[in-house]
Amino acid sequence: MNVAVLWDNFLDEIKKEVTTLAFETWFKDTRLYELKGEKAIIIVPLLIHKQHLADNYGEIITNILYKLSGTNYELEFILQEEVEEQKEIEKRKEEQIESKQENFNRIQSNLKKEYNFDNFIVGNSNKFAHAASLSVAENPGKMYNPLFIYGNSGLGKTHLMHAIGNYIVEHSDKNVLYVTSEQFISDFRGVNKKDDNGTNLDYLEHFKTKYRNIDVLIIDDIQMLGTATKTQQEFFHTFNTLHSDNKQIIISSDRSPEDLKLFESRLRTRFCWGLTVDIFPPDFDLRVSILRKKILGGAIVKEIPDDVIEYIASNMRSDVRTLEGAINRLIAYSAMMNISDITLDVAIEALKDFINKGVSEKNNIQKIQRIVAEFFRIAPEDMKSKKRSANLAFPRQVAMYLCRKMTDESYPKIGAEFGGKDHTTVMFSVEKIEREMQTNKELANMIEKLKKDIQ
Repeated sequence: MNVAVLWDNFLDEIKKEVTTLAFETWFKDTRLYELKGEKAIIIVPLLIHKQHLADNYGEIITNILYKLSGTNYELEFILQEEVEEQKEIEKRKEEQIESKQENFNRIQSNLKKEYNFDNFIVGNSNKFAHAASLSVAENPGKMYNPLFIYGNSGLGKTHLMHAIGNYIVEHSDKNVLYVTSEQFISDFRGVNKKDDNGTNLDYLEHFKTKYRNIDVLIIDDIQMLGTATKTQQEFFHTFNTLHSDNKQIIISSDRSPEDLKLFESRLRTRFCWGLTVDIFPPDFDLRVSILRKKILGGAIVKEIPDDVIEYIASNMRSDVRTLEGAINRLIAYSAMMNISDITLDVAIEALKDFINKGVSEKNNIQKIQRIVAEFFRIAPEDMKSKKRSANLAFPRQVAMYLCRKMTDESYPKIGAEFGGKDHTTVMFSVEKIEREMQTNKELANMIEKLKKDIQ
């Protein structure tokens, strides 16, 4: 059955059943992507369409499709980017299979072409990191080796790393490899797998070729190796091999080398051999530039006045993804409310909850829980869970201590915010951290850093 024809017929039918406003808002920009067995996969333009169509129009959609096709389809709503992501995943799987069959040792760079220096927006908060990255791109293996870039999520670290790699590929014949820490861990674990002959020599050779017979290694989110002790050891040897051969190493992290407490000291030392640069949250001028770039770049089809852009830039201060989220929310609101012109009043109404959430946070328990959770790479929900594993219990105790020291809340109140813990549990945690800080200098420094982040 031709899905395009079926969906054209569907749109003709649904137009008779709903109001013109409802059709224009919820159905006009949809299309049938695929009929997979008894499932109809429908592409929708915005995230809000997925839930709204499922909750409010699911039955009528199913009935019309049954009338047109004779099949009672189960509905699935997806975004175009999800389709592209799935295609990309399937493409990568096919490429991996093909690569293994045709040429086991063929290495791909994994670089994303859309990330380059031309479309990286430079401001005061990232000027130094941008300049350092360009210097490394122009002189790989000679300037600043390794280059260690750190900063919070969403500030452009990954963009810069891909930009370096793409520049090197375009201006030289050097072999570049970009991987995440998760991919490095996965590849290393694969070394222990056995083939049909009961050996792993082929895979071991492939691993060494992939990571040591290259000119530039770019590894993202290095902090994820913190709990992988054996993988750290392998990365240490890989680092030494590349560095001794004057091969460029580029590393990113959400924290500085000194704050990677779960890493061996010999690795933390090597991370500082070259140049360490940090990226800060964008200032007002950079936030405005980012918003205008996103709008002018074609990602937003509606015209957005300067006062609206400045309003968003003044209130969303954390990272680029937050800015993009505010723009997307504003566009979704205007579409849902059928608003043609986006004014400042419209923006204030559309973003009131979003912005209040972003800027009204004080030194309260929730903020402390979030910052401590980010530091230890756990979910904020884990602060309230009943789990008692060491990787959760210690961050929870640190957070309780900071809540007691940095807020006016009582022990019972703090306990309640940590999943209903008894006040004696909070007291024990506070006293435990206080005792350990007296003899553990690293812990005392960590607490001071967390206090600064919270303040």
